[in-house]
Amino acid sequence: AVAMLRELRRRWRSYKYRFVPWLALNLRRQRRTLRYVPESSQDKIIADEDVFETLLKTFKALFINDFNRQADILALFPEVKCQYLELLTVEQKQSKVNSCNRQGQHVFSPEEVLFNTLGFTVSRGRSSLMSAGTGVFVTKGFVPKGTVVSMYPGTVYRKHEPIFFQSLGNPFIFRCIDGVLIDGNDKGLSRSVYRSCSRRDQLGPFQMSDESWLTATLQNPLAVGQYVNNCSHEKAANVCYQEFDVPGHFPVELKQYLPNIVYSHDIESHLRCVVLVTLRDIKQGEELFSNYYTVVS
Repeated sequence: AVAMLRELRRRWRSYKYRFVPWLALNLRRQRRTLRYVPESSQDKIIADEDVFETLLKTFKALFINDFNRQADILALFPEVKCQYLELLTVEQKQSKVNSCNRQGQHVFSPEEVLFNTLGFTVSRGRSSLMSAGTGVFVTKGFVPKGTVVSMYPGTVYRKHEPIFFQSLGNPFIFRCIDGVLIDGNDKGLSRSVYRSCSRRDQLGPFQMSDESWLTATLQNPLAVGQYVNNCSHEKAANVCYQEFDVPGHFPVELKQYLPNIVYSHDIESHLRCVVLVTLRDIKQGEELFSNYYTVVS
C-alpha cells in the first residue's frame, strides 16, 4: 500500500502541471511551473523558416512516395502534378513512362521516407525510465543539433474554449506561451473530438489534417512528440519544444500530414503547431527527453 501511494505521488508530481483544472487553480501561485518566456522570439531555438523548410521537405517526400493515392488532388491541380513530377528521381520518371498509372513506383514506408529525407527515424517504444511507460527513440540514423525531430499532435484550443472534460486525467495537454492548449491524447473523448474536427474541415479530396497519429500506423512519422518523456536527474533534456504557426501559404495538398486541427472552425488564424528541436547531436538508440515546462530566459 505504501509503495502504491508513493507511485501515485510520483506520477502526480510529473503530471499535475499538465492537468488543466490544476493549472487554473495554481496559475498565479506557480507561475514558473508553466512554460514562461518573456518574449516569444526567445522561444526560437531555430528560425521559423528552418522549421517550415523541414516540414515542407518531409511532407513533399511523403506526398511523392504516395503518389498513386493523390490522384484526386492532382486531377484538380495539374500544375501541382507537374511540380511534383519534377521532384521525382530518374528511376521514378522512367516508371512513369513505362506505366501511366505509376504501378511500377516503389513505395517506401513513412519511416523509410523520413530516413531518406532527413537521415533518421523516430518511433515509440518502452521508455528507459522506470514506470514512465511509452517513450520516443531515435531508432535509426543520426540527428544533428538544431533539427526538428518530431511534432506534438492534437486538437488546438484557443483561450476560453471548452476543454474541461477532455482535461480530466489527461497527461497530454500542452500549454503554449500565449495560453493556447494542444490536446495530444489519442484515446477517449480527445480522440473523438480530433476526428470530428478533422472530418468537419475536409474539403472534397483535401484533408486539412492527419488522423493517422491516433493509430499505430503513422502517415506522418514525426507525429510522436506527445510521448516524449520529461527529463530527470539521470536523463538530461536533449530536445525542447518550439511553437510554430503554419503560414497561410502552406501548400494545401500537404496539409494532410499536419497532425493538428483547430477546435473552433470559425476562427481565422494560423494553425498552431509545436515541434521538438534537438539541443545536441543525438545518436541512434537514444531516447528523447525534454522539460515539460522549460523556462527560457
